[in-house]
Amino acid sequence: MAHFYLVEHLESAAPGDRVSVTGAEARHAVTVSRIGVGEELTIGNGAGLVVTGSVVSAEHAELVLEVGSVLEHPRRDPALFLVQALAKADRDELAVQAATELGVDGVVPWQAARSISRWEGSKVAKGRDRWAAIVREASKQSLRPWIPDVLDLVSTKQLASLASGARMLVLEPTALQPLTALEPDGRDLLVVVGPEGGVSPQELEQLVAAGAEPVRLGPEVLRTSTAGPAAIAVLNGVLGRW
Repeated sequence: MAHFYLVEHLESAAPGDRVSVTGAEARHAVTVSRIGVGEELTIGNGAGLVVTGSVVSAEHAELVLEVGSVLEHPRRDPALFLVQALAKADRDELAVQAATELGVDGVVPWQAARSISRWEGSKVAKGRDRWAAIVREASKQSLRPWIPDVLDLVSTKQLASLASGARMLVLEPTALQPLTALEPDGRDLLVVVGPEGGVSPQELEQLVAAGAEPVRLGPEVLRTSTAGPAAIAVLNGVLGRW
């Protein structure tokens, strides 16, 4: 597997420059991955910049790379977001991880009416930080030039307001329109996935009134941990990403 590390503070680089990797990333590269002098390494800043080069120094506290090539990756347009309802155990986290590996541009945690898991008080910041750590590690694993954005927790009312600025698709097993028949119109896409008990009728009515479109994946009813990633995979094909 290719070695890919994130150095978020890296703003620019050119062939011949030397770039330092420090902290936990350096320790992992040297002690876990056993990266040594002369090996080729790829580093990204999570904001589109990716540099590849040879390691000229490998210490636990700092790894130094001599840049050989530099690539700038633009953000994808239209953007694709997953609105994931909070779910029990780690099912919402599994969805966020898989969606990141599949190329989602951002994730939005949603406190749905039927969510068993609740983010309240200090759990709000803790939960968002946990999702941010998941997308960061999944981005490294999948060699992504852009780390997905993790937006703030939204209520159903706040979620409905997002439909005015993007095309909102609510996964609903009883919907008539299949996701595979979607025709992109240039707007950013928000894929809404309910919790274990699904999107409540009241929530669906509220979102549709705001402009959301109910869509279905297929005859099977998927878990909340798999529905979002499955939809992202379908949309990758529809949008020509794959």
